[in-house]
Amino acid sequence: MVRFADVPDDEKFKKLRKFNLAMGAFHLIQAIIMLVIANYSVKMAFTTSFYDATNGFPPTVPSDPTVWFTVPLGPMVAIFLLMSAIAHFSVSTFGYKWYVENLKHNINKARWFEYAISSSFMLVVIAWLCGMWDFVSIMLLFSVNACMNLFGYMMELHNQTTEKTNWTSFIFGCFAGLMPWVALFMYFLGVKGGSPPAFVYGIMISIAIFFNIFALNMLLQYRKKGKYQNYLYGEYIYIVLSLVAKTALAWQVFSGTMVG
Repeated sequence: MVRFADVPDDEKFKKLRKFNLAMGAFHLIQAIIMLVIANYSVKMAFTTSFYDATNGFPPTVPSDPTVWFTVPLGPMVAIFLLMSAIAHFSVSTFGYKWYVENLKHNINKARWFEYAISSSFMLVVIAWLCGMWDFVSIMLLFSVNACMNLFGYMMELHNQTTEKTNWTSFIFGCFAGLMPWVALFMYFLGVKGGSPPAFVYGIMISIAIFFNIFALNMLLQYRKKGKYQNYLYGEYIYIVLSLVAKTALAWQVFSGTMVG
């Protein structure tokens, strides 16, 4: 059995190219299935609650939320799968040389830009299921989670110029990644008149775990122990984690809300 460390880097890059193509196909197929079989009558409503200045300032009574717009849940689930498919196909076709050159410097810029958008859309879906419907809150949640991923980008970029690993970006990224989940669990645990359905419990637990494993993967990459001495091993793990996390969320949402 050939060890990962014994495979020449050129061969690893070729295998990684094929792996990205396969993962892109898996994401794309799921996105198409989701768009075809989803129940489009299930819509996500986003609200606003701007204060009423009729009686002067400061307002003494909170404004009632009003629905600003709605979007079908099916496409919102499909969109983060499509984003991953596009990213995988891009780095394995026209962006392959750029992808390899980045990997040789222990960075994958495409990963962080894609995660910044796709994982933030994932959180929007989870937030809506937990009862966070206010569009301004959703916008801030999306932005903070995107910043978490951009700190990952900065971690890889910054440490190309350091002799010893600098963990500043990692620490800031962990903080940025933690706060959206604090907000989500406040909504999740604050449900009145009953409890969320079982599939929402499954989503909150499983996706929270997956998000933490992403951080653990980066930690192990920079600790450089065992197989993680080669940056490409961590790249494979990122790709697998992305597929599993998106697949788990997509089909849990589908089974719980969109069948029919």
